[in-house]
Amino acid sequence: MIDFSFSIYDLEYFLLIFVRVSCFVYIAPYFGMNDTPARIRIGISFFTSILLYETLTPADAVVFDTVMEYAVIVMKEAIAGLLIGFGANICMAIVNFAGSIADMETGLSMATLMDPATRESTSITGALYQYSFMLMLIASGMYRYLFGALADSFTLIPINGVTFHADSLLNSMIEFMNDYILIGFRIVLPIFCVTLLLNAILGVLAKVSPQMNMFAVGIQLKVLAGLSALFLTAGMLPGAADFVYQEMKKMVVSFIGYGSSFRI
Repeated sequence: MIDFSFSIYDLEYFLLIFVRVSCFVYIAPYFGMNDTPARIRIGISFFTSILLYETLTPADAVVFDTVMEYAVIVMKEAIAGLLIGFGANICMAIVNFAGSIADMETGLSMATLMDPATRESTSITGALYQYSFMLMLIASGMYRYLFGALADSFTLIPINGVTFHADSLLNSMIEFMNDYILIGFRIVLPIFCVTLLLNAILGVLAKVSPQMNMFAVGIQLKVLAGLSALFLTAGMLPGAADFVYQEMKKMVVSFIGYGSSFRI
């Protein structure tokens, strides 16, 4: 017989699950975009919390003596959810970095647009890369991994079991900055090589025919060569997305391990 009883202790535990899940959804890639309706975020958080509650309901209630102690537990769960989502979200900055380098090499760095998702000024190629990688994130099922990592976090970091290690977080961020530059240049490497070769050719032509205005000619050729390289290497974007998604998995696992007493 199914037990439908729901005590005040169950409510306290469910609210803590909901806090961690909602903070994760608020900042996670795709779900945390500014143009994602708040009702969608709340609905995803609520129904995901229900599924996790049915799976993770403990035998013992959350122990606290005062309201302030419960508030501290709520803050710890909120920070845990934000860290897991932040670990995935910062990896999308690699795409914007690659787009900025591509625009700088092709001469399109001054042509910016307002991104409705982030409400910030971004480069044209950066916006193209970002939305392409977002579509591949959904098409490849990467969002299932993110929610799977969130569910596993309740095993590695039980409710009211969050502990903070600043040294581990610092090491994770330093390692990410190294991968941030490396992966960003891997994505933009074809365009970088084409523009480098074009600059070398223009330098030789400037010596051969000094009367030619290489500045005016070079701007047009750089835009043409950059757009051609971007078009010809579009088929390589799924492979470039794998680099970003692997880094995303690495950072999520790193941040989950940071917030727990376990080492993954």
